Amino acid sequence: MILVAGSANLDFITRVPHLPRPGETVLGPAFTTAPGGKGANQAVACARSGHPTRFFGALGDDPYAAPLRESLCASGVQDTTLTLDAPTGAAFITVADSGENVIAVASGANALLTPEHRPDFTDVTHLILQLELPLVTVQAYARSARERGVTVVLNAAPAPTSPLPAELLANVDVLVVNEGELSTLTGAAHGGLSEQLHAAQALGPGTVIVTLGGAGSVAVHGGQRIEVAAHPVTVRDTTGAGDTFVGVLTGALGEGLGLPQAMREASVAASLACTREGAQPSMPSRHELDRALAQGGVGAGLPAGGPGV
Repeated sequence: MILVAGSANLDFITRVPHLPRPGETVLGPAFTTAPGGKGANQAVACARSGHPTRFFGALGDDPYAAPLRESLCASGVQDTTLTLDAPTGAAFITVADSGENVIAVASGANALLTPEHRPDFTDVTHLILQLELPLVTVQAYARSARERGVTVVLNAAPAPTSPLPAELLANVDVLVVNEGELSTLTGAAHGGLSEQLHAAQALGPGTVIVTLGGAGSVAVHGGQRIEVAAHPVTVRDTTGAGDTFVGVLTGALGEGLGLPQAMREASVAASLACTREGAQPSMPSRHELDRALAQGGVGAGLPAGGPGV
């Protein structure tokens, strides 16, 4: 069982010709709504890729909660969300014709989830966390999971505005970040990608993975470096691609796949998610993922550079 403890938001999505600059108004044809939130997204991605998944988060007692619960249920996720006295979280997403996006989030009920709201760890092998919940809550859940022998996967997103607590990183087994988040985490003193990866690994996690968009992903695991190429697709909307990577990666690791193979599945799934609009609506099914993998997918994730790189 993969447990995801994290945020759930209703996304309000507008497509525009280009992303607005500060002070600029850009007109788009319409807006749509879709279930989102990094935690719920990662749970949906994991479940759709065929892995038993449970989600723990917080929603408000309002109409915006219903589509989020419906999406979790339809994707096969065990929904253990709480209803709190606050609005359901919402995200306002602007997507350019290039596929790039900018996102503003109103946390709502997500911000009220506390360490006392403990998730159910029964039969859980892996816990996925992100940084859209209060940091003290993320810390408490990581500590509780580690005490129970659960593997902790932290997606350090959105990028932290200050260094993450040493205690949190000491309880993380797998850290997943994009390039910007990696740079924020390790500081400007570490220039190259390899140096930044090893600096992040020195903070506690045994495995650090950085996603590089169209350039694929790179990991350091012990003294080994692993590189996986991106699966070539025509990009329509990158919203949710990173969450797809995290959810599918963790599900594959939970099934016993090695890190290179798990990264390969995650990379293909994330690429497929870029071909459709929205976060959860874009995430591939197990059938779609298997078909893409059978057609070649991406490289097998061969170690690059040997130990110590």
